[in-house]
Amino acid sequence: MPEKIKKNIKLIAFVLIIVAILILNKIYGWSSYLSNSENLKFLSDMIQDNFILAALIYVAITIVACVVLALPGVTFAILAGVLFGPWWGTLLCLIATTLGAIMAFIVGRFFLKDSVKPMVEKNKLMKKILFDDSSRSDIVLLAITRLVPLFPYNIQNFAYGITDISLSHYSLYTFLFMIPGVGLYTIGTAGFTSGENRWLYFGIAAGLLVMVLLLGAFVKKRYLSKEEIELAEDEAKTQN
Repeated sequence: MPEKIKKNIKLIAFVLIIVAILILNKIYGWSSYLSNSENLKFLSDMIQDNFILAALIYVAITIVACVVLALPGVTFAILAGVLFGPWWGTLLCLIATTLGAIMAFIVGRFFLKDSVKPMVEKNKLMKKILFDDSSRSDIVLLAITRLVPLFPYNIQNFAYGITDISLSHYSLYTFLFMIPGVGLYTIGTAGFTSGENRWLYFGIAAGLLVMVLLLGAFVKKRYLSKEEIELAEDEAKTQN
């Protein structure tokens, strides 16, 4: 089968999947849980009656949002902290965002490779980090992009799909390097919403904030070149 036809089949298949998700979303209103306070209250009440079902709904919504909706990654952590508290919230958010990142990776690799690559190449910093320095190991590459806020969570998930990194390494290192950041937001959010142990949660969140900043600074200094740091600063100025 000609390569062009294969690419078109993959693109059509992906479009059909997205259309199916959007139709189901329209019928069942999954995404409304992310913005509708009444639905969030409904989900919160459900936690008391059926914790497992509520957790599954949260995980499913987060996975779909990671692939279809351009929401900041912090959104899912804050919701988890509000709904499930600091500990379950952290665990569920890690599971959900990792699965969402894996799905976006698979979509980028098997369905949107030809669409994602030009977008990545337009971003000089992303192109240099992901493609120009092949000597970096997978763990260093994931450490750089997960611990140093260089480009959005959703974009890098798709971008990794067009690299040579293995799915197993990508999944494992994504999960590990998201732990400090996810914990920071879920536990910090629980500090604002919980009537008990508020200052304990704030203290833990403060400790995680220090850890995130120190790890980010170390990775940036140890593994980013001067040119990459300058590109990152230019990118930050452009976004601001």
